[in-house]
Amino acid sequence: MNPATQTPQTTGTMGLLSQLNRVVYRRATEDVIGMKLKQLITLELLVNNEGCLQQELGATLMVDPNNCVLLLNDLDDRGYVERQRDPKDRRRHIVVITPAGQKALAKAEAKLEALEGEVLVNLEPAEREQLRDLLARAMEGQDGGPDVSCLD
Repeated sequence: MNPATQTPQTTGTMGLLSQLNRVVYRRATEDVIGMKLKQLITLELLVNNEGCLQQELGATLMVDPNNCVLLLNDLDDRGYVERQRDPKDRRRHIVVITPAGQKALAKAEAKLEALEGEVLVNLEPAEREQLRDLLARAMEGQDGGPDVSCLD
């Protein structure tokens, strides 16, 4: 077997997930899905939570406050998000997705789904769904899991 095409032998689940994650990150470029993957994840959080406190959003995304500001500035410049003052505490900002952001997210998600199909080509559709369900269940209750609530 050609060493350049060999798949590293990793028996652990986390190792395999890490490898699969790297494959997706390498392929899910801005040219392919229309935005950076971190931007897509941010917009998904915002649409699923009807807005987030900027500080909570950064914590959920596991990015430091400076990088969160840069990420949100880029999304704001594109017209995908708005930052509004929190009526409960004027020092905080609530980040919400705009209609343009929802439209861009829908396009990017469709492109990412096609990419997932390429990456997971060796799995049957039922296996892909099972994998997704298992990963979602594993994430429940974890930091950054699907049950994250950005607003109290």
